[in-house]
Amino acid sequence: MKPNHLKTTDNTSSFICCLFRKLTFLVFLVFAMQQISRTESLPSSFDHPGNETDRIALLAIKNQLIDHHPKGILSSWNSSIHHCIWEGVTCDHKHNRVTNLTLHSSGLSGTISPFIGNLSFLHTLYLYNNSLSGQIPSNLGGLFRLQNLALNNNNLVGKIPANLSGCINLQFLDIKYNHLEGALPAELRALSKLEYFVMDSNNLTGPLFDIIQNFTFLEKVSAPYNAFTGTIPNSIGRMQNLNSICLRGNKLSGILPISLFNLSSLQNLDLSNNLLHGQLPSQMGFNASRLKWFYLSENSFSGSIPTMTNFTSLEQIILHNNYFTGMVPHGFQQFRNLTSLFLSYNNLQGDINFINTLVNCTQLQFLTLSGNDFSGILPNSIANLSSVVHLTVGDSLISGILPPGITNLINLEELIIGNSKLTASIPHDIGKLYKLETLDLHSNRITGKIPDSLGNLSRLSRLDLSDNKLEESIPGSIQNCQSLLYLNFSYNELNGTLDNGQFKGSATFVELDFSHNNLEGPLPLEISKQTSLGTLRVSRNKFSGLLPDGLSECTELQSLYMDGNSFHGKIPLSYSSLASLQEIDFSWNNLSGPIPVFLSTIPLIYFLDLSHNNFQGSVPTNSVFANASAIFLDGNTGLCGGIPQLHLPKCTERNNKLMSYAFRLIILVLGGLLGGLAIVTGIYLVRVRKKKAPLSSDPVLAKAFMKVSYDMLLKATGGFSSESIVGSGSSGSVYKGILDGNTVAVKVFNSQHCDASKSFLSECNALRNARHRNLVAIVTACASIDFQGNDFRALVYEFMPNGSLDRWLHGFDGNMSLLQRVGIAIDVAHALIYLHQEIENPIVHRDLKPSNILLDNDMVAHVGDFGLAKFLTPPLHINQSSTTGFRGTIGYAAPEYGLGSEASAAGDIYSYGILLLELITGKSPTDNMFKEDYNLHMYAEAALPDQVLQIIDPKLEEGDLKEKAGDRTATQDELQQRVECITSVITVGVSCSNHLPHDRMKLTDAIIKLQSARDNLLDTK
Repeated sequence: MKPNHLKTTDNTSSFICCLFRKLTFLVFLVFAMQQISRTESLPSSFDHPGNETDRIALLAIKNQLIDHHPKGILSSWNSSIHHCIWEGVTCDHKHNRVTNLTLHSSGLSGTISPFIGNLSFLHTLYLYNNSLSGQIPSNLGGLFRLQNLALNNNNLVGKIPANLSGCINLQFLDIKYNHLEGALPAELRALSKLEYFVMDSNNLTGPLFDIIQNFTFLEKVSAPYNAFTGTIPNSIGRMQNLNSICLRGNKLSGILPISLFNLSSLQNLDLSNNLLHGQLPSQMGFNASRLKWFYLSENSFSGSIPTMTNFTSLEQIILHNNYFTGMVPHGFQQFRNLTSLFLSYNNLQGDINFINTLVNCTQLQFLTLSGNDFSGILPNSIANLSSVVHLTVGDSLISGILPPGITNLINLEELIIGNSKLTASIPHDIGKLYKLETLDLHSNRITGKIPDSLGNLSRLSRLDLSDNKLEESIPGSIQNCQSLLYLNFSYNELNGTLDNGQFKGSATFVELDFSHNNLEGPLPLEISKQTSLGTLRVSRNKFSGLLPDGLSECTELQSLYMDGNSFHGKIPLSYSSLASLQEIDFSWNNLSGPIPVFLSTIPLIYFLDLSHNNFQGSVPTNSVFANASAIFLDGNTGLCGGIPQLHLPKCTERNNKLMSYAFRLIILVLGGLLGGLAIVTGIYLVRVRKKKAPLSSDPVLAKAFMKVSYDMLLKATGGFSSESIVGSGSSGSVYKGILDGNTVAVKVFNSQHCDASKSFLSECNALRNARHRNLVAIVTACASIDFQGNDFRALVYEFMPNGSLDRWLHGFDGNMSLLQRVGIAIDVAHALIYLHQEIENPIVHRDLKPSNILLDNDMVAHVGDFGLAKFLTPPLHINQSSTTGFRGTIGYAAPEYGLGSEASAAGDIYSYGILLLELITGKSPTDNMFKEDYNLHMYAEAALPDQVLQIIDPKLEEGDLKEKAGDRTATQDELQQRVECITSVITVGVSCSNHLPHDRMKLTDAIIKLQSARDNLLDTK
């Protein structure tokens, strides 16, 4: 027995435990009922009337959006589930009101509905990284609870609505990369809580600081590449929370107030590329100890550069392209984190020895000092800057030798010391700089020989040693520089030949310049293998022999200078393939014979100099020969004719004696060939008649093509097996086959298709008279009846291993670089010019689109599929032209074709413009985003000139705009050059695809702009 008091205690404990269990159960029961009640209330939303308002607003928002996301982001926005659990929607737990709408990067297009203003509890609205168009709805101003608004990376247009001032709690506002325009509304001053204001790359204008100077909570303002004006007020000193100011590429003017440099929180300051001027405050920086990025380049600042000893955190000092004078200030040794020092192209003076003060900057990677008045000798202490990647000290007065220690800079990728007064020789161990990509020592007084060790620089892409006093021969080790694109040895005293293996390596040159030396002998055959060569200069040497016939393989050549040598003989007829040539100089040689007629078919843009040779006979009068200021023929006493401005004698029988002999010989040869062809044709026709008559009775077609039998093609394609098909369409299928040991493409026309016969005849007749490197080459044609008695028509083409451009843009064949895309654009333009202007019976293609552009092994573009082609002037057999009426592909066909207009060259130019825009944007003109009157032309035009990066093909952005060379990220200048190239291509595409034919750009002008863009792009490689 327990004591009584223990019994009492036990009873009390039991009672308390029981009571606790009951209370716990009741609490759990209440909680469960609440959860059940909440779950049951979700579908109705009637417990809070505002819920229905939000749901209706969301449905209205959805109604104006188009969902392109593979997973269908908006598919969950339906009545089967409560709107608070729709994709991208977040509600508060208390009222089930929508507080967050996050639909960023969701593949959405369309417009922003004004109903968004009915989401009155909204705190966060993220719609960035989509393709939204239209204006920012003013109804956003009713969202007084809104704190975060991100609309960046869209296609929004118009002005920023003044009603946005109603968002009085807004802290984060990002509208960069749109097409917004006009001045900031004065009402925005009400956004006093704003902390983050980003407006990059729009078309905004007017004063900026008038609006933002009272945003005392502002931490970051970023508005580069707009057109903001006005000055930076002294009141900026009150914005003590500012840590980042980026306003490059605007039109800000005036001087910088000293209060700017007393912002204690400031870390990044970028005011480059504005209209700022005056001197920097001498006492700046007392409080700016946290400043890391100091960008003031491309303004008009003058005076001396102040001492910046208080900027102890500096990492980048960018002051190039101003008017700073005086000495470089001391104190850089304290900037232990300094990575970039850009002082080039100012008026700075003093001894280059100030580099000694940089030896403690162990993180320094970019040092640019070019374009100043520095003098003295490069100190050997430069060898201590072991982290330097980019060093430019050219365009200055420095002299002496390259310090031997410079070869210790093993991280160096660019060494540019051109246009100075360096002497002595290039260090023999320069090959130790194995990461070097650019070596530019042009216009100095360097002597000696070119070091053999240059052959160790396998990454070298640009080598410029021009305008020095280099001697002896060019070393054969150059062949080991496998990445070389640009090689310039001009204006030296080099001798010897070019047959010492210099070009036996795998380098793919774009520019070679050996002009003004003492080189001799013939040009080596290896140069002819440089099929990417755009410029070849061998002027003023002692080269001799015939002009190399193999040079015709260099079909990318634009500039050819061979003047001032001892070349003799005729200009090879094979040079007719050099259709890209813009300028030729063959002057001061011993060339002879007639001026080749093909020179009048090459669209030379600049000039043709044939002066001081021994040419004879008549001078053509068309193309470049019609421009007296572009043709030079002095010193050729045997020439006659030409345009009157050349003042040449008229051609007489004596003048043409040799030509008449040649003409007679040609007639005899042609007569023999035609006679033989007639005999062969007769025999063939007899044999054919013994079998069954060919489907085509056209005599021209019969003489031209009837060479390949059905059985031969059946065998070549494995019985026309499905495994051999490489493409198909309504008019037929294309098979890959092996014919006589060569890989070919066999296009078999579908005999059941109503236009098969016309398409076959159109392609035959378009291509039988057209031969150009950028047209798909037809090997032969076959029109017969197969063994089952079926009509059979086929064309055999040169096989294009890289398939169609359409597959590269929209399929899975990989990515193309920007350089390749521009090259394709130029290739197609050359093909069109040839078809429209350079053959006897001009042709319009009428179906130019990516699927009809084929790419060979070197990614050279070839225009194919001439099934809809039409002769502009009737050929011998008028029935061979394709039919009239609307032909082409929707989206690519010119708008006037839909109104019944006749085929024209302007129609092809329109299609070409659309093709260019598709090349850069990656968007087809039939993309779902283009509806009603909105099209690809308008989409691209709206992005010009400053928003092009918002519309480019994502694959292009990932590839070229983030390009790396080895382990080097592309520099800002290189990226800007790419942006300029993209802008040029889009500008040409927009101009070519104008609605009215007479407003479209000429193809010759398009080629000039595209080639210039490509050249500038190559200059950054």
